[in-house]
Order: sequence, then structure tokens, then C-alpha cells
Amino acid sequence: MTNALTFTIFENGSSREEAIPIANAVIAGWTGRDRAALEAHIVELEEMGIARPASTPIFYRVSAARLTQADMIEVSGPDSSGEVEFALIRHAGQWYVGVGSDHTDRKAEAYNVTVSKQMCCKPLAKTLWALDEVRDHWDSLLLRSRLEDGTIYQQGPVTAMLDPRDLLALYDGGPIEDGTVVFGGTLAAIGGIRPSPAFSFELEDPVLGRSITHSYAMRELPVKG
Repeated sequence: MTNALTFTIFENGSSREEAIPIANAVIAGWTGRDRAALEAHIVELEEMGIARPASTPIFYRVSAARLTQADMIEVSGPDSSGEVEFALIRHAGQWYVGVGSDHTDRKAEAYNVTVSKQMCCKPLAKTLWALDEVRDHWDSLLLRSRLEDGTIYQQGPVTAMLDPRDLLALYDGGPIEDGTVVFGGTLAAIGGIRPSPAFSFELEDPVLGRSITHSYAMRELPVKG
């Protein structure tokens, strides 16, 4: 299934709008650069009864139809929440970077991470930058998310996650084709993971003085059993 999304692409000093057909969506998890800290956290989770991931990083596949640029998504019940991630998009033989939210059902996540990923829409901002134009200062980029009341929920540099080149080199799903989106991992939630009726997120480039932003609300559907 292909999902055509329209982006404003900034490249070579100009911008253009372009519809990109997305056929493959990948959510990368356990992408932390600090491998010792990552292992310590895995051990903590094992002690709580949560299974060790099959690999680090691990690449979850979700339907491309789950990707959306809408300003509202529908969720089942009160147990889901967003998390900001940089998003890498392969198009016309080139890599572009944007930002999205790996919105996830937390109740489902407790028993099956793959199922929890597939349950929820994955909002994406409508702007992309050419990855080659931020490679030299990639580690300066910042991720940030906010709850409905403006409270900062996540904030920090992309250095918390693997560099895109290292992340893509570890991908175990075969050759990455045009029309693929790869979410790059997320930051810890400040004050703990919790839902919010609305969620906003951004990728900031302080070197070039620009940001990509998006926000969306949640419409909660009843759970009847």
C-alpha cells in the first residue's frame, strides 16, 4: 500500500512542494548512542518482567497507511501518547530529514511492541530538509515536544540517538528503496510518559536558524471490550 504525502522540500537554497509516495514505514527503537546506558536500561526492564529486545537497534515495520499529516488523529481509549523523532525519507535516490511523532498505545506496548506501533497513526510534519545539507552539523540539531498546555515533554540533542549513517547501516530489512520512511528513535519523557489531548513537536537547526514543527490533537474513541 502506498501513501502519497505532500511536503515542502528545502534544498539548494530554494523550496518546492512535492508529493512523495510512501510505501514503507519503519520505526527504529533502542537507538541510543551510549551502549552501556542502553544495556543498563534493558536490564532494568528485564527485572520488571519486560522482555529484552531482539536486537539493538530494532526496526519495527508498520503500515505506510499509518503515516499522516493531519492535525487530528483518532485513538482507542486513553492509553496512547506521542513521542518526537527525526524522520528520514528516501526519495528520488536522496535522503531527506523531517520530524514525526511515534504515537503509541502504551497498554498494548506492555504485551507486544509491534502491535502497539501498528495501532496508532504516525503524524509527520509537512517540511523536509535535504539530509546532505545538515550532515556537517547534524549533532547540533535539537528535538523538542510539548503537551497541550505548553509543558515541555521532551527536549534534547539528536546525539542521544544514533547518527543517521550509523542507523541506516544497521538496518536489517534489506535494501532501502525510494518511498521509505525511517523514524530514528526518541528522547526520555520529562516527568514520565503520559497522555495529552494535544501534542506538538519540532526539529530545530540552530546553525541555520530554522525549525520544522507540527501539532495534532487526539480524538479518543470508546473501548467497548
